[in-house]
Amino acid sequence: MGKMTVYHGSYTAISQPKLIKTRNTKDFGPGFYCTVIREQAERWAKRYDTPMLNTYTVRIDTSLNIQEFREMTEEWLDFIIDCRHGTPHSYDIVIGAMANDQIYNYIADYMEGILTREQFWSMAKFKYPTHQINFCTPASLKCLEFVSYEKL
Repeated sequence: MGKMTVYHGSYTAISQPKLIKTRNTKDFGPGFYCTVIREQAERWAKRYDTPMLNTYTVRIDTSLNIQEFREMTEEWLDFIIDCRHGTPHSYDIVIGAMANDQIYNYIADYMEGILTREQFWSMAKFKYPTHQINFCTPASLKCLEFVSYEKL
């Protein structure tokens, strides 16, 4: 992985990202979430009264422990379920598709036994591409260089 631009939607400018641990579990566990898809980050930001789009340059340190899900697979689904149950993992960076609201509902139904795994996969089709990269450790945050912020 070379240099890339990523975006983070928020309610404020974030020149020095920090790891976020919330009560709500996220797809890839606690951390600092970004995306390479600007429009997706804008949607994240527009949930707030003062939407801000933060832009960063990323240079991935290949010595870090990185998990990349190139597509939605059984491994991706199991990983998200584990993270949403609060199971910790040892990765510095996790990259992959995002379980958007619709997909999250399917995952919740699968976790509750309402859907079978086969039913989940037949329903889990994205209307538009999604992407997320979670910087999970202090070492991973060093890969980020703040470029700018923009009020939307």
